[in-house]
Amino acid sequence: MKAASFEVRAGTNAATHVRTNGLAPNDITCIPAAAGGPKGLALLPLDVLLFGDWLKVDLRTQPLHLVGASIGAWRMAAAAQHRPLEALQRLGEYYTAQRYGRHPTPRQVSAVFQALVRVILLGPRLEPQRNVTVSVITARGRGPLYRNRSRQGFARAALDNARDRAHLARHLERVVFHAGDPQWLRPAYDPFGLEMVPMDPSNVVDALQASGSIPLLSDPVVDPSGAPRGEYWDGGLIDYHLLLPYSRMRGIVLYPHFVPYLTPGWLDKHLPWRKRARHHPWLDNVLLICPSRQFLARLPNGRLPDRRDFKRYGDDDAARMKAWRYALNESQRFADEAMAWLQRPDPTRIAPL
Repeated sequence: MKAASFEVRAGTNAATHVRTNGLAPNDITCIPAAAGGPKGLALLPLDVLLFGDWLKVDLRTQPLHLVGASIGAWRMAAAAQHRPLEALQRLGEYYTAQRYGRHPTPRQVSAVFQALVRVILLGPRLEPQRNVTVSVITARGRGPLYRNRSRQGFARAALDNARDRAHLARHLERVVFHAGDPQWLRPAYDPFGLEMVPMDPSNVVDALQASGSIPLLSDPVVDPSGAPRGEYWDGGLIDYHLLLPYSRMRGIVLYPHFVPYLTPGWLDKHLPWRKRARHHPWLDNVLLICPSRQFLARLPNGRLPDRRDFKRYGDDDAARMKAWRYALNESQRFADEAMAWLQRPDPTRIAPL
């Protein structure tokens, strides 16, 4: 088997489990999905293989917990549905086909995001398959960012975050909208708090839209039904790569990702000393699988699709969409090889997470 298209990283307990017992679908108890904009497109072919057959979601007796932020929340909302392959396909097609003018307003970007959410759901409702829970992470502005969407307000939050990640909690609160009962998230586990809000037809579109609402580029979602009042932003501001308390649950956390490490918050990706969390106790049962450097080198521009491509290609939407579709098609090779490993894992491929 060619193995150059993917890497496998694992925490201590996950690596031991694979070496001792191999890996079966019922071993998987959670699948996280990171924020990251267009990068998430590369993971859709693997999502299709996971939720199309391998996980056998309809036969499970134990809950499968799906958790995501931004495009990760959209991927998991699609994967949780009773016809996941069609929903994942809709997500890939509509996300790739985004079009904007030269200088889109935040309101215009928000309108596109809301339409995308409605395309994924095919209506204002999310009904997960049996024994599947979905958690959508958002960030509510508080303190200096309460009802404040100014550039200066977010600059102040970034400065506080650079001093200490805990200081960002003065500006943002974690609010998780959920379908099903993700008990493993309770109680709150860090300074950002934990407000849990059930999703229903009155707030599911707002929840998913809020999870991808990028400050300064789009408008926030304001006062979603059933949630604390305020302005709701991209969940990746707090939980970029979803460094969450996975050690609270039994079983393996299978993490399809686009990089071989976890960065706590979106603002941390610019801080070298915080970009790569190492030997974190929450990651002991995490099994992460991601594209390899060799695979990325074969893609347009030598990397995954990126939000910067909107500037790179400018008004040439056709060229950008062609590059993104090429990357999406090439990601099928990554997905096929990753799935082959999951079905018959070779422990010698595992590196520490």
